[in-house]
Amino acid sequence: MKLFRIPVIAFAIIVVTASCGSNDHTSEQEKPKTAEAAKPLNVPSFEADSAYDYVGRQVALGPRLPGSAAQTKCAAWMETMLKKSCDTVYRQEIKVKGGDGKTMPCINLVGVINPGAAQRILFLTHWDSRPWADQDTKDKDKPLLAADDGGSGVGVLLEVARQLKAHGLPSTLGIDILFTDVEDYGKSEWGEDSYCLGTQYWAAHPHVAGYKAKFGILLDMVGAHGAQFPMENFSTQYAGDVQQKVWQAAANAGYSSFFPYAQAAPITDDHLPVNKIAGIKTIDIINLTTDPENPFAPHWHTHADVMAIIDKGTLKAVGQTLLQTIYEQSAGSL
Repeated sequence: MKLFRIPVIAFAIIVVTASCGSNDHTSEQEKPKTAEAAKPLNVPSFEADSAYDYVGRQVALGPRLPGSAAQTKCAAWMETMLKKSCDTVYRQEIKVKGGDGKTMPCINLVGVINPGAAQRILFLTHWDSRPWADQDTKDKDKPLLAADDGGSGVGVLLEVARQLKAHGLPSTLGIDILFTDVEDYGKSEWGEDSYCLGTQYWAAHPHVAGYKAKFGILLDMVGAHGAQFPMENFSTQYAGDVQQKVWQAAANAGYSSFFPYAQAAPITDDHLPVNKIAGIKTIDIINLTTDPENPFAPHWHTHADVMAIIDKGTLKAVGQTLLQTIYEQSAGSL
């Protein structure tokens, strides 16, 4: 799914960069404030059971591969779900070319809440499945069900949208939920631009001409048992202030144990084209270790990425953190 940037020449640089923030001596500036110091907010309660069900519905369709029946069915289902919670839904249906030269269908969906608000937050996640289990010991050429690496981000954001619909937001704040396709049809030998094809297209051709957001948050692999979300290094480079605010929101929501103030390696992911092409400061909430040589969880790109790996407690921690971030922003706390 992701290309971990460890070309031989740059390896030493990455190790130094990733390890600099991983010691136990966190600076005073990075330490989270106590939850008691946060401004009291009436933040909705994220329902993990609902998010878990949304993940299961995707997995039940099978691998969501470009050009498959599952791709068509899942896109239709997600569009229906977004229309229940959002004011407007955009559909980008295009063709993209993979690193192997193959042309394939790509479907991006954007759900818009409070379209008239000038102040906006972008949330995004990919929803496709990886066609190859390249990190497994068997059946390497078979596609993944992608419960975590694809399904979990969609499940969390659909539930966030449902809560916003139920509880409302001030008209001055708008939310955009982007589901991107053909993220995981990439290989290291094809180059890092072979990943994130749907997001690359959206970043160059957004759903609204001239679209801008105050900041963006990407979700990737946000549902597994024992997940940890340290501070991914590209996020720190491009949007360090946003990263600090979201980690503070996690602490205010009571989930600092999931969001350690520790530096993790830079990962090629959907936030890069949003930062580089769209010019929107965007961070990545992604399950990582702080070991630059082995940054990913054991189920990454393997056939173990099934519903059994999904944990409602992890979904709750991420979803509640997003809601905390949204309502702190609406109250002017961020």
